Order: sequence, then C-alpha cells, then structure tokens
Amino acid sequence: MKKVIASPLAPKAVGPYSQAIAHDNTLYISGQLPIDGATGKMAEGVEAQTRQSLDNLGHILKEAGYSYDDVAKTTVLLADIADFGAMNAVYAEYFTGDKPARICYQVAALPMGALVEIDCIAIK
Repeated sequence: MKKVIASPLAPKAVGPYSQAIAHDNTLYISGQLPIDGATGKMAEGVEAQTRQSLDNLGHILKEAGYSYDDVAKTTVLLADIADFGAMNAVYAEYFTGDKPARICYQVAALPMGALVEIDCIAIK
C-alpha cells in the first residue's frame, strides 16, 4: 500500500502531486525546486539553489524515516548544463558514502525560473 509523505519543512507541492510517495521499502520524492519551505523564497545562484533543493529532499527523507545514505537514484535538471560543475561540487557534500546512481539533463526551462530541480528514489 502506498503512503503520501509530506514534510512541513519542504515547500508544498505547487500542483496535483505529492512531495513523496512511500511504497514497501521505497520512497519516491518529487522534484524539489530550490524554494525555502518557511519563507517561500527561492535562493539565488546555482550553488545556493542546489543546496536548497537537496535540503528539501533531506526534509522529506527525514519525514519518511530515510536519510541521504538511502538514496539509490537522483535526477538533476539544470537550466544550463554549464552549471554542472558548480552543482556537482555542492551535490558531493550531501552524498559522502556510497553515491546514488544519477542522471543530469539541461532542460529548456524550470518552474519559477529555477536553475536546478532534483528528485530521488530512496530504498531501505
């Protein structure tokens, strides 16, 4: 049976979707924009935006009883692939043990003019 997961520390979903869905031992977290859940404001610059997106993932992981160590796969969406190095440097701070599988794309645009959006799948 699936269970909806929502952290009050991460931004609320801005459409007809859930922050995350847990099913059996797997957690599927929707793409997290770099929005501060408390203020509703978006960080500036790709490093700060990457950090905020990953912090949002962390809030949802914690709400569901998971951690960054449980993350098996991420998808990183970038408005500009030239930001890959800067994003990657921040990303490496969050995944210090076994690294999850990952894919990274440049996309035409992200909601609200964001520079980055990150989703993940975590497994216990």
